[in-house]
Amino acid sequence: MTLRSSLTPLEQRRARIGERLERWEQLIDEPIRLVAEGRLVRMVGMTLEAVGCEVPVGGRCRIVGRGHDPVEAEAVGFAGDRTYLMPVGPIAGLTPNARVLPIDHAQFIPVGEELLGRVINPLGQPLDDLPALRCRQRMPLMGRLLNPLGRDPVRRPLDVGVRGINALLTVGRGQRIGLFAGSGVGKSVLLGMVARYTRADVIVVGLIGERGREVNDFIQEILGPEGLARSVVVVAPADDPPLMRLQGARAATAIAEHFRDQGKHVLLLMDSLTRYAQAQREIGLAIGEPPVTRGYPPSVFACLPQLLERAGNAGPGGGSITGIYTVLTEGDDVQDPVADAARAVLDGHIVLSRRVAERGRYPAIDVEASISRVMSSVVKSEHHALAQRFRQIYARYEQNRDLINVGAYKKGTDPAMDEAIDLFPRMERFLAQAPDEAVDFDASLAQLEACLDDGLRTPEGG
Repeated sequence: MTLRSSLTPLEQRRARIGERLERWEQLIDEPIRLVAEGRLVRMVGMTLEAVGCEVPVGGRCRIVGRGHDPVEAEAVGFAGDRTYLMPVGPIAGLTPNARVLPIDHAQFIPVGEELLGRVINPLGQPLDDLPALRCRQRMPLMGRLLNPLGRDPVRRPLDVGVRGINALLTVGRGQRIGLFAGSGVGKSVLLGMVARYTRADVIVVGLIGERGREVNDFIQEILGPEGLARSVVVVAPADDPPLMRLQGARAATAIAEHFRDQGKHVLLLMDSLTRYAQAQREIGLAIGEPPVTRGYPPSVFACLPQLLERAGNAGPGGGSITGIYTVLTEGDDVQDPVADAARAVLDGHIVLSRRVAERGRYPAIDVEASISRVMSSVVKSEHHALAQRFRQIYARYEQNRDLINVGAYKKGTDPAMDEAIDLFPRMERFLAQAPDEAVDFDASLAQLEACLDDGLRTPEGG
């Protein structure tokens, strides 16, 4: 017999009342979180203005009104009593005086092994036809700061499976390198080759601001089932609001950070960094930032290093993120403000040349304009010397190409020039590589030696 059953009905009633009073007393002692609800007063383009709500910059709100589904938005600035919001989804149907309710301040993305082989949007929702994700862990979108003195230096080469990059522009594990290219010069195909052939534990692909058709083509045709199986693809297509495109780049980086924290070596491919900068430009101009360089406001040049610095090595013995970021050069102008700012932060750049592509040589890597700033730290001195010799001979031919083509140079005048003329066809064959051809690091070095040999040998597969 329980204690309560031995009490009289009156005593049982008093006990129940006492328990309720204790629960109410506990609730009263807990701090009450008051939410300052606001209302929507203005909408211009994609910028929403609300009054009355208290939400920090970067915090989220839910806009609720009549005749439309709730719309989620992020606070991107304020002036006086007005808060500027940028929507995450469609805004059709919003009405004046709709309620603006602050929600969670922090932004997170679900992470875990369940993401491998999946295609998701910047909110972590699946875009493929596979079952819903059941990730238990979360990572903050803005990442966490790493002490620069605690990072492991870049000392080991990374095999990307592309002969020209392995041999002449060696990428180090934990390096951040830019792929600078205009439209139609083979950027996506080269990215697909790197994704399929790179020796990394996990590949995270961020497709930011791309056309919907190109997104599907990249996943199905260029990345392929083999590449997708060990990849996580985050998609924020061109028709997404600018905030979603920003969040797509941050989400891809946060997922890469999660796998790095697990001690894995991650390859982060982001296509493209320029679309990320353009999304920030749209937001900055919408809230009144002044344009300073070709229409880009100052916030763009502050956001780029914040994103790029999140990649790299962790502490000694930990994981790494090797980042390859595509940068679109409008009109093939490598002095574009975004390209120039990215070049200053990245650890090297690979330039794809339209002039080379028009000659029919792919990948259309411009050897003269490209450089890997960590190559001397990750390869042996003999390898570095061979790469330097290749670049010198190649540059000598390119600088005198017009004289050679018109027959103004007479063979025998300059021995160094004669050597360049003899070796140039072999160099072009060395740099050319079919999309379905993988060349590992050791084979790339052996073929570089064969290319520069004075004998009649040619590189394998050339």
